Amino acid sequence: MVLYYNGKNKNYARINRNQYIMTEAEWKIWNLGLRKDKMWYRFLRQKLLWEYILDFYCHKLKLWIEIDDSSHDFKWEYDEKRTKYLNSIWVEIIRYTNNNVHYNLDAVLLDLESKIAERSKKI
Repeated sequence: MVLYYNGKNKNYARINRNQYIMTEAEWKIWNLGLRKDKMWYRFLRQKLLWEYILDFYCHKLKLWIEIDDSSHDFKWEYDEKRTKYLNSIWVEIIRYTNNNVHYNLDAVLLDLESKIAERSKKI
C-alpha cells in the first residue's frame, strides 16, 4: 500500500527535519532508542504522511511514535482527527508524554522495545 502525502507540507517537513530543535524527550527517544544503529527497523524523524507530520515513523511496521508535550493539551481534537485517519490506513500509534520520557526513561524504552517487537509479529 502506498501512503501519500499532501505536497503543501513537504517543505515544512523538510525544514523541521533539518532545522527543528527536538525537545529533550524527543532527543532521548531518538538517540537512545530509535536511531538506525540502535534498532532493527528504520525510523524517520518528522515524517510527512498525508497532511500530517509525525514525530517518528517506521514504514515497514506502519508504526508512528508521538512524544506529546504540553502543546498537545490544547490540540486534542486535531490529535484525535490525525489518529483516526492514520489508524484507518493501518498505521498504529504509540504515545508517550514528555514527563514519562524524562522521569521513566528506562520504562519507556522497555515498553517501546516490547511494542515494536509485538508490532513486527503482526505485520
